Amino acid sequence: MAATGFNKQRGITLIGLILVLAILGFLGILGMKIVPTYAEYRAVSSAIVKAKGAGSTVKEIQNSFDKSAEVNYISSISGRDLIISREDGEMQVSFAYEKKIPLFGPASILLEYEGSTAKGGAPKSGKPGQ
Repeated sequence: MAATGFNKQRGITLIGLILVLAILGFLGILGMKIVPTYAEYRAVSSAIVKAKGAGSTVKEIQNSFDKSAEVNYISSISGRDLIISREDGEMQVSFAYEKKIPLFGPASILLEYEGSTAKGGAPKSGKPGQ
């Protein structure tokens, strides 16, 4: 019996494998740089809720946040950077900050984080420094 067709091999080539591994490696490194900044953002969000409950004046809220920041290794923002306002007779605490992550050469990623204890969730007074 004669073979009527060739068996075609299917799979990934060595160059394809190298490209896939390079892309996965880049995404892994990117993830390792972004995840800690997101974890810090979550810690900041929790700290402002705790600070709002711990104080009734701007200074008390700032001091409470600074204590939480020290315990939770928050370095991107301090109590001075918080936006504290009174809305509907209640103190609201907001924040907004940017985190720049260098990648390689002149390339970097800019992440903008913001949050608030207000029901709308966004800072009411704008970003600090603007």
